[in-house]
Amino acid sequence: MNINEAISGRRSIREYTTEAVDEPIIHRLIDAAIQAPSAVNQQPWTFTVIRDQGLLERVSREAKAHMLATMPTGTHSAHFHSILNDADFQIFYHAPVLILISGSAQGQWMVEDCALAAENLMLTAYAEGLGTCWIGFAQPFLGTPEGKSLLGLPSEWLPVAPIILGHPKSVPAPVQHNEAQIRWIG
Repeated sequence: MNINEAISGRRSIREYTTEAVDEPIIHRLIDAAIQAPSAVNQQPWTFTVIRDQGLLERVSREAKAHMLATMPTGTHSAHFHSILNDADFQIFYHAPVLILISGSAQGQWMVEDCALAAENLMLTAYAEGLGTCWIGFAQPFLGTPEGKSLLGLPSEWLPVAPIILGHPKSVPAPVQHNEAQIRWIG
């Protein structure tokens, strides 16, 4: 698969089979992630791999409660409240793996560096026939002292990219992308 096929074919997957993801595959995905560029070559990323479904259930409950308690009102807040108040909604969609990319070295571009690593990981997963989804609902809670403690993360680490991973049960149809807005100067 070439890079253009991976970029245009990757989707956020929210339905997974129960099939486990083999550890060597996870290592390959993380190896692809660490090939990402980083500002001043700091490589500030760390990877926490969670396969314990009980722990993921607990993190999901805590993250939902945290979001409901702290979410500002806005254009999507009613929709998000509806989803987060659903007791059956699990924010990780029962995926077999969560890979949390955190920044371990404070730097001006640490978040961007970790996001670049996340994109490499997600594109490589797609090329391997796997599905991924960046779970924004998890981010606020995982950045709290309680969230870090639950996963055993050092207090100085900043969770940036909670990415679920697994074998897709189904793949959503392509979405329409807006035309690029380009300004040419010179």
